[in-house]
Amino acid sequence: MSNRSWFYASNGQQQGPFPEGQLRDLITRGAVNADTLVWTEGMSGWQRAGEIPGLMPAGGPPQVPQAGGPPPMRAGGGGYGGGYSGGPLSLDFGILDFVWRSLVMVIGGLLIIPTPWLIVWYLNWIVPCVRVPGRPNLSFTGSAMTIVPWYFGAIVLIIAVSLLGSELLSNLVNVVQFVLYWLFLKWLIANLASNGQPLGLSFSGSIWAYLGWSILGVLSIFTIIGWAWVYTAWMRWFCRNIQGTQREVLFIGSGLEFLWRAIVAALASIFIIPIPWVYRWMWQWLASQTVLAERGAQPNG
Repeated sequence: MSNRSWFYASNGQQQGPFPEGQLRDLITRGAVNADTLVWTEGMSGWQRAGEIPGLMPAGGPPQVPQAGGPPPMRAGGGGYGGGYSGGPLSLDFGILDFVWRSLVMVIGGLLIIPTPWLIVWYLNWIVPCVRVPGRPNLSFTGSAMTIVPWYFGAIVLIIAVSLLGSELLSNLVNVVQFVLYWLFLKWLIANLASNGQPLGLSFSGSIWAYLGWSILGVLSIFTIIGWAWVYTAWMRWFCRNIQGTQREVLFIGSGLEFLWRAIVAALASIFIIPIPWVYRWMWQWLASQTVLAERGAQPNG
């Protein structure tokens, strides 16, 4: 029996990954039938289970007719159509886990010294909460000691600027912060693994492009609503610069979708208590709009 991991689509949502033995059990129980869309590593796109030789047992569960065929798989709504054959990412985590871990991060940040180790600790929790088609058991393998020189170097610079009181040096600190964010992204992407094996990814976006997007992002706030389109374009640039993947990583969310969700999130956050749920809702949408596509596919809108 193959040791491949499989995904299947149910009600327009990705389910899995499942070992092939478990998928066959689902077929036996009728949860997956010949018309169910399935995908595994090496396939160019989602296919009906009945079209894959040897997957459906002879004389197995009968096909269940569906009006008009399988549900439409829309790329913008968590589906897999429109040329995005690899499917979207997904994200889920427990609210209580998020709350107490985030509180520890905030307190640790105030203490300054433990921050690099807390960042790694937090990433070791949140990264496995992300599901990537064909890349089961995502994990983070980075070491805090890699970012210690950057972090404490920035702290020393901030202290020096505070003592000197120079406006020019204050502006330099702002630039250094953007550089640190860029280094953090490169470090994060380079240390992703699946099933304990490094994915060999890298981030190729230049520091100058990142600085340009950062400045544009700040300036766009003055447009009141234009920032939403700037940030979605920024996300597309970020995803396009993730290298080392068999498929291209694309962000397909629109500025309008981002805008209304951000407004809802801001209004809900006024009441404080909903913040963890709002945070998860926003990040689940961002994940669902990040898809794996055949090279050369273009986002819609």
